[in-house]
Amino acid sequence: MRLLFVCTGNLCRSPLAERLATAWAAEALAGSPEAAEVSVASAGLDAVEGRDMDPEAAAALTALGGDPAGFRSRVLTAELAAEADLVLTMTRDQRRSVLEVNPRGLRRTFTLLEATDLLNRADLGGVFLSPVRTRAVDLALRLDAARAGRASGSGDDIADPIGRRPEVHAATARTIEVALRPLADVLFTSVRTHLPALVPA
Repeated sequence: MRLLFVCTGNLCRSPLAERLATAWAAEALAGSPEAAEVSVASAGLDAVEGRDMDPEAAAALTALGGDPAGFRSRVLTAELAAEADLVLTMTRDQRRSVLEVNPRGLRRTFTLLEATDLLNRADLGGVFLSPVRTRAVDLALRLDAARAGRASGSGDDIADPIGRRPEVHAATARTIEVALRPLADVLFTSVRTHLPALVPA
């Protein structure tokens, strides 16, 4: 499973989502070989390579239980976008920009808030029986199938908090956390916890 989060500078929103997802995957799949099948990354459309997380964003991440240590920003490339099983951007403009560098990625590229809303509309039957290594591919197809009847709008955007007060960073972090949590619950639930239900008593 290869997840990619994208924002503008790869300093606030996308690294926060990356590190939250990384922490939740490690927690959910602790002790399982499935943990090694999860790769989470982030990048920025207009990033400068090698920068630390924004200090205010890092503080907001830490408050939510994530760890900013060792993070370094990187620029989105066509290769990164093409290799990802599921790409989650912070705004609709960023989604369009990702598709400009990877036009074939439409069915697996969403804004984070869009994906969360589609999760409530999608057919998730049997999704937890997909191997973790292919779960993101499976989920992306289900989200894409649910997208036909949904209009995208400004409510799908998470504004950039760079240069804003700590309270703004905290609110942005909370928005990302709430949106990402249900997706993470689907992506990182071990198939092992669902197999006993298939075994006759």
